[in-house]
Amino acid sequence: VQLVESGGGLVQPGGSLRLSCAASGIIFSFDVMGWYRQAPGKQRELVAVIRSGGLTTYVDSVKGRFTVSRDNAKNMVYLQMNNLKPEDTAVYYCHAARDLLAYWGQGTQVTVSS
Repeated sequence: VQLVESGGGLVQPGGSLRLSCAASGIIFSFDVMGWYRQAPGKQRELVAVIRSGGLTTYVDSVKGRFTVSRDNAKNMVYLQMNNLKPEDTAVYYCHAARDLLAYWGQGTQVTVSS
């Protein structure tokens, strides 16, 4: 199983980015897909996840600004990030899980700076 992220980059405060994650090498759907992030010197934290039925969970700091979505047919998960702030700067990791199996992408850098 491989998770490949895309869409990171440098953006000014207040700007937007859309992250995408494509899962390959699987024949089943994941129960949970989503995004975590890790800033320098900090622990990795959950940003947003979405379950197969559509239920979502967000960290408080991104509520109202970020939207997680998924395409079950394509085994893809997305993160639309609006009104980005410097504190959103981090490496963003795609995450997918089913039963006791969990998978991670390599990460994509998001830098919010003027």
